[in-house]
Amino acid sequence: MNFFSSMVDYINSIIWGKNIIVVLLVGAGIFFTLSMKFMQIRLLKDMAGLLIKNNKDSERGISSFQAFCVSTATRVGAGNLVGVVAALSVGGAGSVFWMWIVAVFGAATGFVEATLAILFREKDKRGDYVGGAAYYIQKGLGSKWNINMRWLGIIFVFFAMICWGGVLQVISNSVTESFHVAFGIDVKIMSGILAFFAAIVIFGRKDKIVKVLEKMVPFMAFAYLILVAFILVKNITVIPDVFKRIFEEAFGIRQAVGGSFGAVVMEGVKRGLFSNEAGTGSAPSAAAAAEVNHPAKQGLIQALGVYVDTLVICTATALVVLVTKESVIEGLGGMKLLQEAFRYHVGDWGVIFIACVLFLFAFSTALGITYYAKPNLIFIADKDWLQTAFKIFACCMLFYGGMKQAFLVWALADLGLGLMAIVNIFAIIPLRKYAFNSLKDYEKKLKEERNL
Repeated sequence: MNFFSSMVDYINSIIWGKNIIVVLLVGAGIFFTLSMKFMQIRLLKDMAGLLIKNNKDSERGISSFQAFCVSTATRVGAGNLVGVVAALSVGGAGSVFWMWIVAVFGAATGFVEATLAILFREKDKRGDYVGGAAYYIQKGLGSKWNINMRWLGIIFVFFAMICWGGVLQVISNSVTESFHVAFGIDVKIMSGILAFFAAIVIFGRKDKIVKVLEKMVPFMAFAYLILVAFILVKNITVIPDVFKRIFEEAFGIRQAVGGSFGAVVMEGVKRGLFSNEAGTGSAPSAAAAAEVNHPAKQGLIQALGVYVDTLVICTATALVVLVTKESVIEGLGGMKLLQEAFRYHVGDWGVIFIACVLFLFAFSTALGITYYAKPNLIFIADKDWLQTAFKIFACCMLFYGGMKQAFLVWALADLGLGLMAIVNIFAIIPLRKYAFNSLKDYEKKLKEERNL
């Protein structure tokens, strides 16, 4: 076990420690942004409009709004809370700015991979749409290079399973820790509760996960943002100073002297990537199931999801921490720091509120991962027993992860995510023209409609 753990740490030290993943994902985001002439900014209004228009149930797939909720459910999780706190602890206020930058460029990557998911999707034996990174790797790269690329799709799925198994344990541990602090509930009991409720949903009818997430995601995001808005209005006089601090530290005005400018940038970039998942190949699994009349439409909607995750939810968390008196949270970290920040602003019930919000975030992430897993397992073999096996595995990971914090689990989640990203970027760069052409066609039709 020590050898395995050392090997995992060694690989992580290369792909994450040497910033290989950061360079790949950020580089791809910048390249796509320039190639598509900043489409994520030019078409921002259209993104929001499409999300509202495409919210009706579909007989053959799911609506664009439902696909958006599924992908947002997995993006908006413990990383939006604990991850942001970690970024602030290591990189300071300046890391927030670099999270914003990653989100802007990441939105372009999110568009490309979601559009490809629509273009190269297929139907399973039940007639439902399935797709994602493994599918456009096999069908897209395979046809482009005229070779069988199924093996690389299988490798991607293997890496995804490593990542998702680790993430399920990580989010469960965050929940049990926060409930233990807020209510004194034993971690074993809380682990069982989380796994039980997850099992009720994931073992339900095929559309139950989507239906639950369609209701849960808007509710949990709205509830969290309402309280954050109250805190920020309460501290409105210090908000200008907070933003001044973010920009000052972002560009190393303070950090350059101490030699920590690199830490500020890289911590913000890493946490942004971890949070919005753009370029990792996970979100396309949900995008592929959407019923849309043009591939680019789902690409635009998924790009919006990157914004919601990082520019809205993560920023909200960061601002609450930054308007908190430093003496209150000095020496604290993780969920304890965030809970004490909310306690400072709204009283003891703030600790309870964060615990409940984290439960919803983690619960939705677990459901989203289960939904992601379905088309990826179908890619391996369209067998019902395989789907059932993963659902049992997911519940077990939630239960076990909540009882024990294992650093190896965190490391495996990082490893799986990093390897997923490498394989996915390897695929979407050669296939980029398909997404670019889809965007051109969409904008051409949009222009024609507006001229009528």
